[in-house]
Amino acid sequence: MDVSSSVDERRYQIQLEGIAAALEDPGVIDAILSGPRKSILFSVVTWADRPKTSLPWIKIASIADARIAALKVRTMPREGGDFTCVSKMLRNITDKIIPQLPEPALKIVVDVSGDGSDNCNAQESVQDVRDEMNGRGTTTNGLPILEGREAATLEGWYRDNVMGGPGSFVLPAMGFEDFPRAIRQKFVVEISGIDPVLQRGFANSQIAQIKSPK
Repeated sequence: MDVSSSVDERRYQIQLEGIAAALEDPGVIDAILSGPRKSILFSVVTWADRPKTSLPWIKIASIADARIAALKVRTMPREGGDFTCVSKMLRNITDKIIPQLPEPALKIVVDVSGDGSDNCNAQESVQDVRDEMNGRGTTTNGLPILEGREAATLEGWYRDNVMGGPGSFVLPAMGFEDFPRAIRQKFVVEISGIDPVLQRGFANSQIAQIKSPK
């Protein structure tokens, strides 16, 4: 979750509430409970100049679990910064977050959301770290927030630099106010395991309501 200087307090709260509301959404919960393990492991990394694990891994296997996770998201303290360091965030997830999974996962999906491209001039490119993650079986999906000076080009940048791995896709939010709709839709598609071809169709058509197929 992007917490760089372009994300003011209002935008920060929109993202928090969007993620929390998505976790409590009946369609998302149905997708979780209909899966092969009837549960997911969920974590939140906030990032700007450097990444921070704002919500360590938590298991969601019931409506009560989803509500607890949503409450934790809503009360996450703000950790800000000036820059948009995507490659550093992906490196942190690769080296520290994924190895801390409390149990083996059938699939690992990293959701990257933000309103800008990488501007940190890090030692390794976003593509290189993404390719390493994808090579280890992790899928990286993108949720670019199309608002501000990069609105016209950001979706393409996410497709070229963030999206990768099995069933990967990019689903844009048409500004911060649209983030809650986009993150809910994205969770349902990812968790329910819709066919990759259909995933892209859902993402590109901007369908507002998706029901779990299971």
